[in-house]
Amino acid sequence: MPTATGHRERLRQRLLTGGAEALADYEVLEYLLFAAIRRGDTKPIAKALLARFGSLARVLEAEPAALAKSPGMGEASAAALKAVALAARRMARSEVADRPVISNWQALIDYLSTDMANLTVERVRVLYLDTKNRLVQDHHVGDGSIDEAAIHPREVIRRGLDLGAAALILVHNHPSGSPEPSKADIAITHRIAEAGRLLGITVHDHVIIGHGRHVSLKAQGLI
Repeated sequence: MPTATGHRERLRQRLLTGGAEALADYEVLEYLLFAAIRRGDTKPIAKALLARFGSLARVLEAEPAALAKSPGMGEASAAALKAVALAARRMARSEVADRPVISNWQALIDYLSTDMANLTVERVRVLYLDTKNRLVQDHHVGDGSIDEAAIHPREVIRRGLDLGAAALILVHNHPSGSPEPSKADIAITHRIAEAGRLLGITVHDHVIIGHGRHVSLKAQGLI
């Protein structure tokens, strides 16, 4: 009869020698849980997490309290999964740090998608850039629909002036999964761009992140 130890060793070898697609999503979760669950079968726990949250990405981005309360989990297991999500975000951010983001666009999109594609709330961020288009600050404006109740054009530009920024990129996500811009998205972008023009801060773009897709308002000719 196969032992749990033998199963773990087989997964380890497949991970080390089989390449990026060597393990199914539930097997990736199984392996990550080995660090916190020293003995026993983690496969049922991994499959239950996927069934509850819907995907590997959504499991890793889930709230720690929700993970900890899942059957077979606990704080140590939740922390093991959250550490992976944190590492992924930091790896993605390192690809855009100290580099011109406009000429490193795919790395920027990867960074934003890693952080936002699986959020269950709408989040608004402003990326402030210097004269060489390097990231000065990634500012989390708030959560909620992107309109003037949540994001104030004058406040966005004032913060840019305080930081000595030369340009900015607006970013938000659509939890529905579709990144197509709404009329409100377009309207607030125009208001912020106009405020920026008056005070010497350029709005390079407004990027909307969906599930596996993104939309650039600049690319669509909307800025």
